[in-house]
Amino acid sequence: MARLPSLPRRFQFVLGLSLFFLFGLFFLGTSNTNDFDPLLDKVPKIGSQLQAGVHHAVEAAQNVVDHVPILLGPSAHTPPPEQANSSSGEAKWYTDWKWRNPFSDSVTFDEDRAVLPPVRPRPPIYTYYDPGGRRKDEKSKKAEQDILIAWRRAWWAQGFKPVILTSAESTHNPLYKTMQGLSLQPEMQQELMRWLAWSNMGSGILASWLAFPMSRYDDSLLTFLRRGEYPELAQYEDLGTALYVGSKDRVDSAIQEALASRAIGSVKSMYEAVSHQNLKLEPGTGSIAYYSADTIKSKYVPIRKLLDTPSTVGDALAMLPALINSHLHSNWQNSFPKGIAVLKPMPDKASVLIESAMSIATNLTHCPFSPIPASCPPNRARCEHCISNHFAITTPSGYRNDSKIFTIGTLPHPYTIATLVKSKSDMNVSFIRRETSRDLWIRALTQDILGKSGSSFARLPTLKDAVASDDGNARSIWLTAERPFQKDSSRVLEDLDWVLGFEIRRKEAEKGESGVSAPGRPPPPRKGHEFGDGDKLDEKDVAAQRSLLESARTKFALLRQKKNVDETAKEDFGRIRRAVEGWNLADTEAWKFVRAFNARQRIERKRWEDEEEAFLGKGFYDRWMDKIL
Repeated sequence: MARLPSLPRRFQFVLGLSLFFLFGLFFLGTSNTNDFDPLLDKVPKIGSQLQAGVHHAVEAAQNVVDHVPILLGPSAHTPPPEQANSSSGEAKWYTDWKWRNPFSDSVTFDEDRAVLPPVRPRPPIYTYYDPGGRRKDEKSKKAEQDILIAWRRAWWAQGFKPVILTSAESTHNPLYKTMQGLSLQPEMQQELMRWLAWSNMGSGILASWLAFPMSRYDDSLLTFLRRGEYPELAQYEDLGTALYVGSKDRVDSAIQEALASRAIGSVKSMYEAVSHQNLKLEPGTGSIAYYSADTIKSKYVPIRKLLDTPSTVGDALAMLPALINSHLHSNWQNSFPKGIAVLKPMPDKASVLIESAMSIATNLTHCPFSPIPASCPPNRARCEHCISNHFAITTPSGYRNDSKIFTIGTLPHPYTIATLVKSKSDMNVSFIRRETSRDLWIRALTQDILGKSGSSFARLPTLKDAVASDDGNARSIWLTAERPFQKDSSRVLEDLDWVLGFEIRRKEAEKGESGVSAPGRPPPPRKGHEFGDGDKLDEKDVAAQRSLLESARTKFALLRQKKNVDETAKEDFGRIRRAVEGWNLADTEAWKFVRAFNARQRIERKRWEDEEEAFLGKGFYDRWMDKIL
């Protein structure tokens, strides 16, 4: 009889060790310290120390056995710690340079957190406002307050952090006492107060509160200013004293030179008081509009006539905020000569998703009120006026990377997409996996730019760039479909104002107001074409789509609800939602990315306003009002 070959000694050793390990795991893995209590009762009562020692040994052995599966199992990554100010409601985010990765959880190891690009530092831009030296009538005060708000809003939208300074900053500067002992021209005294306040804050930009950015976001001067690095102390030919840039060291040096100058009592500006090596004069760029008194008198006749009469100066100033706002709006329109593109993927099934986007686009085509409708900003000799500008709204099916188009896009949750595409508001997991296609929205949205081939995962970096890159963010607005745009909400409209840099129209245009009845204005959309280009939608189809969309919104609102909640319905929808998200990973990532990006923008502005409020006093305008300091 043939004899079975024996195993090599090495294998015999491994097999024996494995059997011993399994034997120990079987007997020790199911044991409990309570099982040993009867044995301990049989141990002679030598003392409490022996009994405690036995207990300790058994518990230590049990602890080793309990950790054996962990040691043998796969290692797990630890999610990065949650960052400060990184959530708002359901939206959560993590800031990292890897934000272009297709999927955020590859960085965060957390399905609920979207990875966003680091917040770009906003260089400070300062203006000096002295309420004590201004007019006292209520119309003038109100007009100046409105101009200050417009100034802050315009510079914030261009990527800066606007800060309003007063004499409180000037008097904190150690050089203030030196200035007090000098006999100065009124213009020079005001100029030095501005510079002392600026020096007290540090490096940055000093601008007049009548100087507004009036050019494209990618303008060369604005791009330079946004870098926040100013190697030279400089001003610009076309702006005079309206704009300075420089570092704190150079600002301090220029102030000291001016205070020590023998001509300090006769000059009216810093450029006259310091050497031109310390304060350089750069060529003008035409990027910033300066509404100086001379400019207003020379370019805007209706306002000049009121300024010439002391009793109507307040009326003249009251016209200025609306004039500036209309110029900012026209400048924005001129920045996008091809108009607004409201993205409408899958028009036959999901046209109602763009209602909010169309509402915003329509508001942007309406001209705001202007006391001089056919006027141009001070930095433009010729311009396209809003009343004569054929500003178009198109509804392409996909995104196009064109700097001459302003894009308004909508990102629905994949559950909302499935509800509309399948015309079904009640779905289960089996239906989702068997009857629905994956990542429909992002494929349709990027088809024009990336073609039909290619995975949905590869499309995510392109979409994220369109939403959150510096250039993409400057020429687009992205919404989520589950929270409708409330056109009557002052908070929602104010958020849009600060994104765009001007106050948009608050109501439908009325006959007789500027730009409304002027020839060439686009007519209102015909009935059935409220959703842009394409075939007229049947009223029944629109009603059915709206009903399905409202059903989806109601279910998402249920998840946000804290009180009086149907827990069973909430849990059921939560389970379906997770299944849909797992089936549509790319659409889910895009939706969470846009939701988190919008939430972070709101949080960033709110934090800045909270910081400024600490310096503005109890009321929003308290510190700008005339008071005894």
